[in-house]
Amino acid sequence: MISLVEAQETNKMIREMNLDVRTITMGISLMDCAHSDLRVFSRKVYDKITKTAEKLVKTGEDLEKQFGVPIVNKRISVTPISIAAGGLKTDTYVPVAELLDKAAKEVGVNFIGGFSALVHKGFTKGDRILIDSIPEALSVTERVCASVNVGSSRSGINMDAVKLMGDIIVQTAERTRDRDSIGCAKLVVFCNSVEDNPFMAGAYHGVGEQECVINVGVSGPGVVKRALEEVRGREFEVLCETIKRTAFKITRVGQLVAQEASKRLGVPFGIIDLSLAPTPEIGDSIAEILQVMGLEHAGAPGTTAALAILNDNVKKGGIMASSYVGGLSGAFIPVSEDHGMIEAVQRGALTLEKLEAMTCVCSVGLDMIAIPGTTSKETISGIIADEAAIGMVNNKTTAVRLIPVIGKEVGDMVEFGGLLGYAPVMAVNSFGCGSFIGRGGRIPAPVHSFKN
Repeated sequence: MISLVEAQETNKMIREMNLDVRTITMGISLMDCAHSDLRVFSRKVYDKITKTAEKLVKTGEDLEKQFGVPIVNKRISVTPISIAAGGLKTDTYVPVAELLDKAAKEVGVNFIGGFSALVHKGFTKGDRILIDSIPEALSVTERVCASVNVGSSRSGINMDAVKLMGDIIVQTAERTRDRDSIGCAKLVVFCNSVEDNPFMAGAYHGVGEQECVINVGVSGPGVVKRALEEVRGREFEVLCETIKRTAFKITRVGQLVAQEASKRLGVPFGIIDLSLAPTPEIGDSIAEILQVMGLEHAGAPGTTAALAILNDNVKKGGIMASSYVGGLSGAFIPVSEDHGMIEAVQRGALTLEKLEAMTCVCSVGLDMIAIPGTTSKETISGIIADEAAIGMVNNKTTAVRLIPVIGKEVGDMVEFGGLLGYAPVMAVNSFGCGSFIGRGGRIPAPVHSFKN
């Protein structure tokens, strides 16, 4: 139970420190919707999503009113479409994406994830159809999010998929060039993707999950920042303990919301993702936490160490507050969604290479980064390969969500709106990697993958 003291502390965190529940995400299995006929498949998928999630948004709004905790997003994740639609007699899944978009609008959720393919060890026919459909699908829909898993610590990296995704990202940017290439903001390339992630754009409902489940993602960079302001200059042990205690409190809020949502919807509770996810709001920044820890700007020497401390102690505090911590859980470092990161880029403190180093210890990877629209597909594939290698070797989830903004160059600003924020276009290493990417095949798994 939540005590009176905890409730009072929570109210203060909400009023003064931007604490929120970032998302309630309902995962829905579409495995029983499989059919070879597109019309039958579409009807079954639409009916299942709209019936299962019909009360999701209202339940979230009711919980906001009852507990006074902002619930920023209500979302849906579904079985990867390359699997669920694999039996369709079609050469494009764009109509399926449009159907998902229609269902999402009907039930009122912000995003629906699962236009996804898992190709870390190779392609099925459905995988290729889905990946080829991504550029058009993301250009004709508003709420559909796509993801592709190209590697894992157990299987290595599918470099054919890495090469292909560089081209797909460029195509997606071109198809949405009239909207600052925003289609790429709804597309993420993973290594070691997880089945219970409630955060977009990478959420999907894994095949090992239950029929339907509720996953909740909490957030609270502002709360951690305020707590650390009270221990400025203290030794690292005090710093770590403060982060752990704060993460515990944040996770308890998410646990309460998740259990109540599960009860009211009659859907099993899955996991709490205790990630610190920033927003463009002042005071809701991971970069500002790093500054309070003693850095002039994110990107300064010591940044990777500071981020490692933050990430590790968020996890340590969170797992004491809930028995079912999952998803990605840690500190996100998206550029466009964090005004402190944006300022660091503008001041020259933070580069793409430094961000890559930081992803070795953060929650995910290179996230929401605007790059010049002239960036080649081979260069984008090279960045994906680098990030996938970090994930594969370190046995962690890594991801790339790059936005090559057509018509924009280094230093230009791009406005995406809402939680997606705004971003300065960052410089990319101009030296070529085409011969490396063009080799094809699969990078074998590292030696430590053989654990049985």
